[in-house]
Order: sequence, then C-alpha cells, then structure tokens
Amino acid sequence: MMLQFPKPDVEQYFQTTVIRQFAVSRDESRIVFSSNLNGHYNLWAIEMEGTAFPYPLTYINQVSSFIAIDPEQRHILCGFDRDGDENYHIYALPPAGGKPVPLFEADEKDKMYFAHLSKDGERLYYCTSRNNPNFLNSRVYNLRTKQDELLIEGQGAATDLEAVSPGEGRFVYGQSYSNTYRVLYVRTEEGDLPMVPAEEGEVHRSSRAIFVDEDTVVFATDYKAEYAYAASYHIPSRQFSELCRIPREGIVEIKWHKDSRTLYFVTEKGVEDRLYRFSLDARELEPMELPNSLVDQIHVAQSGTVYLLARGAASPANIYKQADRGWKQLTRNLPTGLTPEQMVEPEVVTYSSFDGMEIEALLFRAKAEAANGYTIFWPHGGPQAAERKQFRSMFQYFLAQGYHIFAPNFRGSTGYGSSFVKLVECDWGEGPRLDCVAGMDWLFEQGISSKERLFIVGGSYGGYMTLLLAGRHADYFRAAVDIFGVSNLFTFYHSVPEHWKPMMERWVGEPERDKERFIKDSPITYLEGMTNPMLVIQGANDPRVVKAESDQIVEQLRQQGRDVEYIVLDDEGHGFTKKENEMRVYRAIVDFLQRHHG
Repeated sequence: MMLQFPKPDVEQYFQTTVIRQFAVSRDESRIVFSSNLNGHYNLWAIEMEGTAFPYPLTYINQVSSFIAIDPEQRHILCGFDRDGDENYHIYALPPAGGKPVPLFEADEKDKMYFAHLSKDGERLYYCTSRNNPNFLNSRVYNLRTKQDELLIEGQGAATDLEAVSPGEGRFVYGQSYSNTYRVLYVRTEEGDLPMVPAEEGEVHRSSRAIFVDEDTVVFATDYKAEYAYAASYHIPSRQFSELCRIPREGIVEIKWHKDSRTLYFVTEKGVEDRLYRFSLDARELEPMELPNSLVDQIHVAQSGTVYLLARGAASPANIYKQADRGWKQLTRNLPTGLTPEQMVEPEVVTYSSFDGMEIEALLFRAKAEAANGYTIFWPHGGPQAAERKQFRSMFQYFLAQGYHIFAPNFRGSTGYGSSFVKLVECDWGEGPRLDCVAGMDWLFEQGISSKERLFIVGGSYGGYMTLLLAGRHADYFRAAVDIFGVSNLFTFYHSVPEHWKPMMERWVGEPERDKERFIKDSPITYLEGMTNPMLVIQGANDPRVVKAESDQIVEQLRQQGRDVEYIVLDDEGHGFTKKENEMRVYRAIVDFLQRHHG
C-alpha cells in the first residue's frame, strides 16, 4: 500500500450528526429536516431533483419540535424552544429559510404542540398550555384570517388533539392519566364518544388515531391485551372493532394511504422495530423489510411512496425513500472516517432476575485490540422506555476507549408487554433496582466484569438509578456518573412540568400517602452509603429533572467530604443539543472513569 494511515482517533467518534425529524413537500420535490450538521440544531433542506447537497434554512441553533411544509410551499411551520427549556413556540419560516417569525404572542413559559395542518394549509391545529398549564387546550388558528379558536378545553387530565377528520368537523383527542393509561374520545356533532368500550377506570392505552374517512378512525390500543394492536371505531354505529393483532409486537405508529386504502404499521419487538403494510379491504398483513433496526419516523406521501428516518446501534439516523427494490438512502450521515467494521454491534442477552423474571439486555463488547478490561453498566432513562438498537455516539466513543457496555431493560421498560411496563409505576426503587443488581451479578458470573472493574453511568431515570445504586450497593462498582438524575422523590414530585403533575400519582405515588416508600426509594436517603467517587452532570434549563435535584445531592455529599465532581451546562436542558457540550461531557466522563481505574 502506497500510504499508511494511523488507526482512527477516538475523537472521530464525536464527529457524527443527528437527524431528529423530517418533512416531505406534497410534490416530493424537497425534504426539510432538523439536524446538528453545523454543531447546533437547525433546519436544513435537500432537493430531490438535481443537487442533493443539504443547505441551511435556519441559523438560530435551536431544536425544532415539528416541521410542517405548506402544501403550496408558501412557508414552513416549525416549533422551537430556548436552550432546552422545552417551552416550544410555533413559528413560520420563509420557503428559502431565514429568521423564523412567531405566529402568536405568547408568554415565554407557554408551551405549544403541533397537531395538524389542513389540506389547503390554511388552518393550524395545535395544543397549548396557555391558560390551562395542567390539562392543556386544543385550538385551531386560521393563518389567513388570524382567528384563533378554542376547540377542546382540557379537564381532569392532560388533553391533546390527536386527529382531525377530512372535513374538519370531527376530532379525536386523548386524555392521559399516566404513560400507560390514555383514553381516546372522538368529538362529533352528537358529543364526545369514548372509542374503546372500557369500564370507567379500566386501565388501557390508546394512541396513533387517524381518520380513514369521515366516519371511521383507526388507532392502536392495548385494551384487554399485552401488546398494542390496530382497532377501528365507526362513528355512526359507535362500533369498536379489532383490525389486526401481531403476536408479541406492539404497534407504535400508524400511517394511512387513501388511494390504495393501505395502512402502515411500525411495531416494537424488544430491541428492534418491524414494518408492515395492511390492506384495509382485504385484511391482509404483509411484512416489509427495513433498512435499519429502528424507525424514528415514517411518512407516506400522496403518491404512496414511503419515507423513513431509521437508525441502528452502529449506524446513525438517515432518511430513506422506498424504491423498486428495497430502500434508497437519501442522506449519507456517517461517522467521519470510520468504517462499519470499526463500529460495535451489541449482543442481545437475557438473564434471570431476583424473582425469576427474564430480563433482556444489550451487551456491547469493545474490540479485542481496544478492550481495557472495564465495563460500564448503563441503566436507561424513562423509566417507561428501553435501551434498543439505537445509535449513540457516546456508546461508540466509550467502546473505542476500551469499555464494554451492558444495558438492561429492567421491569418498566417498553417493548415487552403492557404488564411489564406497568411494573415500575409506584415502584421506582425496588423491582427495577434489583433487576439492575441481578444484571451486575450476571456480568460477574459470566466473567465479563467484576466489582473492581465495573462503573455505572446513567441519565434521567438512569441517573436516578445510578444514585440509588451508589447509595445502596456501592460495593458493586468503582465509581458512578449521574447525568440529570432524580435525587429526591419528594422534590421531584413537585418540580416537574405542570402538565405532568396530573399523572404523577399513578407514575410515582403521592408524597403524603406514600411517605415511607418515597423515603425508601429516594437516593438522597442513602448519603451515608455513597462512598464511591461520583461525577454529576446537569443542564441548567432542564424542565423535567430540574437543577435543584442535582444541586442538593452534590451539596450534601460535599458536606460529608465525599469525592464528587459537578458540571453544569448553562445552555442545555434534559439532554445535549450543542456539539461542543456533548463533546465536553463525553470527554469528562472518560477522563473521570480513567482516573478511577484500579
């Protein structure tokens, strides 16, 4: 070989970008997407004909919550917050890009969520915390007349508009009592009709409603089932019917193509997704091959062409277009200078927990030439989420530094049935914690790691679990990294966003009634046991786990003379949206871990 190049520098694992979402123009000539291509999140576009080079549409360096392209491409509607505070407002952007213009005068703490844009592009349906911060209101705004009309006033539970009928005379809205208890109603000329024949208080979750015509709604529900299936509701007859059930897979997304009368289902199956097309008339289900492990977004154009945003454990998110044979990749989002062979795919393993329950986990093994003998234990966030085959530049960076990674989907994780995901409700600190301890024991039994060669790193609920394990099981690992984790259930209960508060009793419990359990499950109760070195990382603008959660644990540990380091990011919220912050955090974590090797 004429030239010899050195092995990739570990810094190259930082050089990946994220595509968060996309929108396709009605004529499919243009795609607009949200990405941190320049190190900060902005909107970008690519033309489908001619040059496909992405060009910027915004320069405000903020995350977009949605993208809706006007049918006539007169403008682009989008939503932005401020440095991670999640107070999203709705803006209009000229087709060629520029400075976003706010559609409404609003208080900086108001939240606005996109719901639907009418077929002619003139009416915007949205939900907002304005005048109703706990339960939210649904409204329709006429872009031509500037009239802003109240449609649905939220009462009793967080209420959001889910679907608008073709004639815009009927609406589906959801009321969320918890992450696993969500009731759908359809508002008609005759009143509001529940779409599932459940008894009052019968827990189930319904979502992803879509009108297939003025009289019929298709949606996903786990009513009397472990996994969400497709159902329909016929408004004139008030008839609920099961449409399609896929064994041991839960439907998480539904799209409709009117001309072919075809439904598209994305399902969760453990750590991977599946895609299906379903003929509504023939009632035939057909699996479709996916270009990658997970589907972040699906769009079905009027032509019937399917577009996906998909990613895998070792490949970042890219946009794909359905082709004659398989999928055409429209974006080339790759880690700079790294080949697929230099990335690490996980093994899917299972182990038995303390009570015999089977727990699935991902095990990433560092390449033999890089392995340093240490393992990172990663409890995921949520908690009603899961660690799946999703690309994390952080993981690949840790692996390149020589660390194995073990990520268990403890009880409460999604993808394993309705009963399993409910097990964490009002049990944040017992069952899931013991699942984590059993996972560590499994690592030791398999000879993958040992108590002297294990670290724990977690964010959000994973940060909470990191703190709890640090207080109750400090002998299991060398050091801990808590990324915006809950430290005190009492203060957390009262500090969450206003529209979360109606759900907190079912999710976490009630502080007075459940006082003893709140004490038992709060990491701050176990300060005496937190003897290992700790690094705490927090976004100053975090609205979910506020800065006070990290402040109090750091302050009290320092008062006891413990080894604790603290990084606060002034321009971040519940996550890292700026590349320089992301790189700073990853470097700090690896530096911290390396300083605490045996």
